[in-house]
Amino acid sequence: MKVTVEVDCTPEEARSFLGLPDVSKANDVYVDNIAKAMQGVTSIEQLQGYVKQVAPMGEIGLKLFQQFMEQGGMSGFSGKNAKD
Repeated sequence: MKVTVEVDCTPEEARSFLGLPDVSKANDVYVDNIAKAMQGVTSIEQLQGYVKQVAPMGEIGLKLFQQFMEQGGMSGFSGKNAKD
């Protein structure tokens, strides 16, 4: 037996329902700081060096995040469309 439940809500409603904290203010500060820092970047090497410094856990954290995103993207392709 297969049951499908579809919930139509905003991200804020979902966060509240799941009991997760609202981190939008912290995210805004982080994005503003990154945007300000990126204004001085003039080459790819500078950008890579900056990302390695800023990323949580440095280069290892960045690689883990890339793997996570790649796996998440691949699972999205193997969902409904693969059965059709």
